[in-house]
Amino acid sequence: MRFLKAFFTLILTTIIGFTFAQSEVKTPQLVLVNQTPEPVISVRSIGAERIKWGFEGGRVVKIGKTYHLFTSEMIDNPIWTKMKLGYWISTDGLNWTRKATLKQGTGDFTGKDERAALWSPLPVFDKANNRWNLFYVAYKSAPSLPTNFLGNHAGRVWRSVSAVAGINGIGGPYIDKAIVLKPGKDSGSWEGLQGTDSFFPYQVGETWYAFYGSAQTEFKPVKSFLVGMANSTSASIAGPWIRLPKLSPSKLETYFIENPIVTPAPGGGYLCVYDSVGDDAIGWAYSNDGLNWGKGNRLIIQPNAGKWAKDVRTPLGLVYEGDNKFTLYYTGFEESPNWTRLLKGQGKETCAIGKVELFFFTK
Repeated sequence: MRFLKAFFTLILTTIIGFTFAQSEVKTPQLVLVNQTPEPVISVRSIGAERIKWGFEGGRVVKIGKTYHLFTSEMIDNPIWTKMKLGYWISTDGLNWTRKATLKQGTGDFTGKDERAALWSPLPVFDKANNRWNLFYVAYKSAPSLPTNFLGNHAGRVWRSVSAVAGINGIGGPYIDKAIVLKPGKDSGSWEGLQGTDSFFPYQVGETWYAFYGSAQTEFKPVKSFLVGMANSTSASIAGPWIRLPKLSPSKLETYFIENPIVTPAPGGGYLCVYDSVGDDAIGWAYSNDGLNWGKGNRLIIQPNAGKWAKDVRTPLGLVYEGDNKFTLYYTGFEESPNWTRLLKGQGKETCAIGKVELFFFTK
């Protein structure tokens, strides 16, 4: 009897412990703390005098007390074709100074030049080689047809490396090294005419992974804007990089997602922010291992609808400030966009950059 009593006590304790453990499963939460009510950078800012239509995409990182912004600058018509990759800095996160043009496309609008329009500058520090790497997308560009969008197509991802070693070499100049991903026979069926439209590498242990994007712009309306995963087959951020079909397209979204940027989460795991559908909102997700991502979430970052951005666009990554706090910058249209006109390469609306403060916790 003592044996049976001890046996059943052990079983009961195990069941109770398992039930308790289940109840203790934590759900990651990312919440808005504060929104700066006006843009921190716009076409009206000092340094933006020759940037006609504003800013879209890129990344902000913080080194010491200084914020560093890499962004796509839409300098003239044809909009989304005449582009520069700009570099800005700020010591308070609110007042910004433009420091340099890192790269500039040719602006060719005939569909012949592979570097007509340059987009999505994403800096990533490579500890192994003590250098900043800059990944960006180079597109062909031409007037769109009634059946498809040609303003940005056949995108190829370039890797550049700072000529200045060390963490403080972030300002470059950046020297082009190689194309790391492009459309080809290994492209997934979900990829389209746009080619590769973004590329963000991040490290999990000793392995480099990346989110990359594509859109089926050979159709109007566009069938999908999705992202997949790739990894470096060496221990180097330089690659070679290959697509991972079993993880592509990502489960994060089923129709629209662009420009995901991954950041280590406080306490472990990984956070991702990205452009998604939803008024006044961005998309975000959490992964335990940085490789398996479930369905994404929406986070409203403008509590007053349409203020200041009439159309919230792209989050520029999470900047960790300590104590589970993050700063996030994002781009948005200051006027409601006329997509029919914009898709013809005709700009009238301007895009600016805003700032919010976020808090991450589990409950």
